[in-house]
Amino acid sequence: MHYLLKITENPRLQEDINNTRTKISQLLIQSSDNIKSVNFSSISNNDLRLLFDLYDLLFFDNWFKDNYKGQILFSLSKRMSRSAGLTICPRNISKIKQENVIIEIRIGINLIFNYHSTERMKTVSGITTSSSLEALELVFEHEICHLIEFLLYKKSSCKNKRFKNIAHNLFGHTDSYHKLPTNTKIAVEQLGFKLGDEVSFNYKGKEKRGILYNIRKRAIIFVMDKNGVYSDKNGMRYTKYYVPLKSLKESEE
Repeated sequence: MHYLLKITENPRLQEDINNTRTKISQLLIQSSDNIKSVNFSSISNNDLRLLFDLYDLLFFDNWFKDNYKGQILFSLSKRMSRSAGLTICPRNISKIKQENVIIEIRIGINLIFNYHSTERMKTVSGITTSSSLEALELVFEHEICHLIEFLLYKKSSCKNKRFKNIAHNLFGHTDSYHKLPTNTKIAVEQLGFKLGDEVSFNYKGKEKRGILYNIRKRAIIFVMDKNGVYSDKNGMRYTKYYVPLKSLKESEE
């Protein structure tokens, strides 16, 4: 662990970070069965493993391969609608022998696949990106920092100064958040809707009107209904509908 502690305390040159990140993307494209360009539409758990191995080789001199005795799992999620990445660690990691520790890095793939769904500038960890692969790398770097902080300190939070220092020293990150296209941002830019708007949609052949309450994979619409199970502070009752984004229309009086 002394090696990890040492490299997190010494800032890397930004030019070296950028060059290494570019080399990793090139090697990934050469080796992956799915990722064949910087803008891709297919990825597997094995690609995340390959990506980690490349980071281990080029940023950490194979420290994880040669020294870490625990297990690191990689997975993709289609259910993560706002978070681009998640690192899952046992709460009692401080009480577990390293060889029994299992940590999982999970990537929210919809945010990556939706990269070109809006024209807005897309930043990840304070860095402006130009492709979905670069966005993936920066999200992955953020999760690697969580992994390292868990291993060194048994807990991790990207809101705290210690995490921010690790992320900046290792990868040049200047922020802990992303501005990738969420379903809400896509709907606002492509469809012209925002939360709270009155919208209409077709349901079983009938047009219904309601309030756009939230946007996940589908829009959540509350429609006034005297028999509805939901109510507001004024006592008005509503029924909740899950509506495909493409089915939404501007409500007309």
